[in-house]
Amino acid sequence: MTAGGIAPAPAWGVKFEAKITPIVILSCIMAATGGLMFGYDVGVSGGVTSMPAFLEKFFPEVYGKTQDPNLNSNYCKYDNQNLQLFTSSLYLAGLIATFFASWTTRRLGRKPTMLIAGFFFIVGVVLNAAAQDLAMLIIGRILLGCGVGFANQAVPLFLSEIAPTRIRGGLNILFQLNVTVGILFANLVNYGTAKIKGGWGWRLSLGLAGIPAALLTGGALLVLETPNSLIERGNLDEGKSVLRKIRGTDNIEPEFLELVEASRMAKEVKHPFRNLLKKRNWPQLFITIALQIFQQFTGINAIMFYAPVLFDTVGFGNDAALYSAVIIGAVNVLSTCVSIYSVDKVGRRMLLLEAGVQMFFSQVVIAIILGIKVTDDSNDLHRGFGILVVVMVCTFVSAFAWSWGPLGWLIPSETFPLETRSAGQSVTVCVNLIFTFVMAQAFLSMLCTLKFGIFLFFSGWVFIMSIFVVFLLPETKNIPIEEMTDRVWKKHWFWKRFMDDDEEMPAT
Repeated sequence: MTAGGIAPAPAWGVKFEAKITPIVILSCIMAATGGLMFGYDVGVSGGVTSMPAFLEKFFPEVYGKTQDPNLNSNYCKYDNQNLQLFTSSLYLAGLIATFFASWTTRRLGRKPTMLIAGFFFIVGVVLNAAAQDLAMLIIGRILLGCGVGFANQAVPLFLSEIAPTRIRGGLNILFQLNVTVGILFANLVNYGTAKIKGGWGWRLSLGLAGIPAALLTGGALLVLETPNSLIERGNLDEGKSVLRKIRGTDNIEPEFLELVEASRMAKEVKHPFRNLLKKRNWPQLFITIALQIFQQFTGINAIMFYAPVLFDTVGFGNDAALYSAVIIGAVNVLSTCVSIYSVDKVGRRMLLLEAGVQMFFSQVVIAIILGIKVTDDSNDLHRGFGILVVVMVCTFVSAFAWSWGPLGWLIPSETFPLETRSAGQSVTVCVNLIFTFVMAQAFLSMLCTLKFGIFLFFSGWVFIMSIFVVFLLPETKNIPIEEMTDRVWKKHWFWKRFMDDDEEMPAT
């Protein structure tokens, strides 16, 4: 930690005794269902927006374009601001909700914040499934977005704080694994509901989001509050008791003392958001903002939101497009499992750098194929080239799923000190949702304007972010959260210049 004080602090670098207890595993699985809901929302929107009955009811202008045989524009037939607003409104609402979620996470705890998220999810699902007009549909999406804001604020913090240091990366990535499972679940549901006669399949797609919403709410009722949060709010005895339960040992005094010391210093910070702007917090803040921007500019959400639309655009046909999206969803899930296994072994930087090469190559290949074979008024994509596009998209998705996907959430959640952790997580979610909103709102228009060049646009960003990792991102593998400042930031070749001790917080 960077702050000074008169209370004796525990010695940094001590390895705390901790068993991998069933209660920790179950708590992390329960909490990570927040990612399941987020993933389902991402996956379901792209599927329903490719269903003719859904388009006809809510977006008749787009439906007319897709049915017009005289419209010679593959890349522009889905370009509609209202259609993009259906997808992006969720992320704009999540952005606003994040500021309230920061307060509840700090003052009420991680568990109540997850319960609030579950409530928003359930109400939003009911409105979406029963929607009679575009306004009702958008209001439902806005409430789902509020749920996303609260869940994405609380769940990564919960997972980082409750997990033992040596497996913190793997357990934290359960959140991202659930995101990918949610996307796959949504793609499978969309594939089935698209075949329902009568045009009501989209209601079932939107309504089945109630399953992950119920799982999150039920899980939030069952999990324990984190010791960090309990101690931060003055419940020392309860915090110590919970720490003993989750660590599976009575030898918790060193870790408990470190949490108490971190909490003491956190309480000295009356304005955590203002404190984020102090020089000693610039490295964490910069890394957090950069990771969220880069995560979106890989192009992943653009592909995941609109995978069915994208494949339909390049000539796969509606059923084949949904089928391809299911394949991508499965690859996403399996590749995230690779990250869970390897993140605490090979480290964060290695995964990000390997994935950068893989993503850059696959996007350039996709751009070349589409540039040669798919013009604006022709979808002459032969079966072999079509399969190659799917393979390259899967190559891209697999690389993202074991790197920028989970690590974009993991690294910010483990780098901030306790006094700014909740505020830092708010910045993480806020920036992520801003750029998710931008991508969701702009992608179909970008596809119309740039055509195949959109993949070259994203590949350029992948190159830039890989250079960023090489020079500016430190390794955080196997470092206890409360020791990150002394053992990571103060030793980094560039960031150590911001870690001056002359900005000490006053002792109380």
